[in-house]
Amino acid sequence: MNLEARFAKALRKRARKGRRGYPVATVAFYGPDDSRASKVAVGIILKEGGSAEILQRWYSDTTDVRTDPQTNQQILNFIRTHEAASVALADRIIGCPHEEGIDYPEGEKCPTCPFWATRDRWSGKIAH
Repeated sequence: MNLEARFAKALRKRARKGRRGYPVATVAFYGPDDSRASKVAVGIILKEGGSAEILQRWYSDTTDVRTDPQTNQQILNFIRTHEAASVALADRIIGCPHEEGIDYPEGEKCPTCPFWATRDRWSGKIAH
């Protein structure tokens, strides 16, 4: 198995183990469209009913972070460092990598990613 696949496979394997308690690491991929993830955000939820208290993001302008070995190794190290018992991994790109209120005004659509302007971020289908 090549290096590119090794870390991505290890991450998917951790997620397939299912819920094993807290802390929980949440892994979400974002991209300008649904074909290339340019951002991944990993949050650590420390207790039931909590929100992500620890958050780390990785970005790439050239590669797909889902298959980038360096990024996936850093994600695994982050998850191990925070001793996450469970990993929740999104099975698809779930939206634009830009952040509302930071990269563009609250309540508006991202001007850089028109692909997501009419799509539901969870299904990827055009919203009506």
